[in-house]
Amino acid sequence: QVQLVESGGGLVQAGGSLRLSCVVSGSSFSINTMGWFRQAPGKQHELVASIGRGGSTDYADSVKGRFTISRDNAKDTVYLQMNSLKPEDTAVYYCAADPNLIRVRAGVPRDWGQGTQVTVSS
Repeated sequence: QVQLVESGGGLVQAGGSLRLSCVVSGSSFSINTMGWFRQAPGKQHELVASIGRGGSTDYADSVKGRFTISRDNAKDTVYLQMNSLKPEDTAVYYCAADPNLIRVRAGVPRDWGQGTQVTVSS
C-alpha cells in the first residue's frame, strides 16, 4: 500500500517561507510523477506544482517565481519550497503521486497524502 506523509506546514507571516516535504513508501518512488495540490476553505483543490520522473516541472501561474518543487529519489521524498508567501496561499497542501503524469496534471492522481495546513497571516 502506497503511503504519502507530508510535513513542514505551519503558520508564517506574509513574505515568509516554508518548506514542505513528502515521504513516499510502498511504491517505486522514481517512476512516479509527483504533485503538490492545495485546497482552501470553500474552494476546489488546485494543482500547485508537479515534477515528472525525469525532473520536468510545471507550476500554477499563481505561484510561479515563488515556489519550487524538487525531488530526491534516493530519499523517496518530494519538496515544495515556498517563498514570498501571501495570505491567499493559505490552504491545506496535499502531496500526490501517480506513474501517469497526465493524471497528476488533470488533478486525479492515484495516491494522496493526508495534507498539511499552511496559514499565512497578513
